[in-house]
Amino acid sequence: MESKKNVLLKLFISTLYLSAFTFGGGYVIVSLLKKKFVDQLHWIDEDEMLDLVAIAQSSPGAIAVNGAIVVGYKLAGIPGTITAITATILPPFIIISMISVLYSVFRDNIIVNQMLEGMQAGVGAVIASVVFEMGRGICHGKNPASIAIMVGAFIACMAGVSVIYVVLACGAIGLARTCLFRKESHS
Repeated sequence: MESKKNVLLKLFISTLYLSAFTFGGGYVIVSLLKKKFVDQLHWIDEDEMLDLVAIAQSSPGAIAVNGAIVVGYKLAGIPGTITAITATILPPFIIISMISVLYSVFRDNIIVNQMLEGMQAGVGAVIASVVFEMGRGICHGKNPASIAIMVGAFIACMAGVSVIYVVLACGAIGLARTCLFRKESHS
């Protein structure tokens, strides 16, 4: 096992890099967190990553920061959490500070406006990739109840049901499934 200092350094560099070069919000970073911590570094397995993403999504705040919090805590406890948060918020803080100083120049620049519109298309593709990866992870387990919950939540969202109600319903279903599973395993 790597030393804690080495893990913290790799965690800092990884989350700093991901945060600095991720455009389009928190859902984009989820796919990149998976590639880095599951596929490359093998610090977290895929099922654990799905659980960590669910925790990050259900917590208030930016999903990128929440994701960094749960990954950092999983890897190195409180020091990992502090390291991951610092590395995640540093790039946006610096970039937004610089942009705010030069806002009037950026606002009227046609090239900057076109670049931002082009990035929106890329962001849509990355978000679709995240949805596909997470859905495939659930379907890969071949648990019919999980697949039914996922499809039901998708249909409810497409039908215009508030995401709050979908999250609450899925949470209640998960709690009920956990209680039933524990009750059956203790019998």
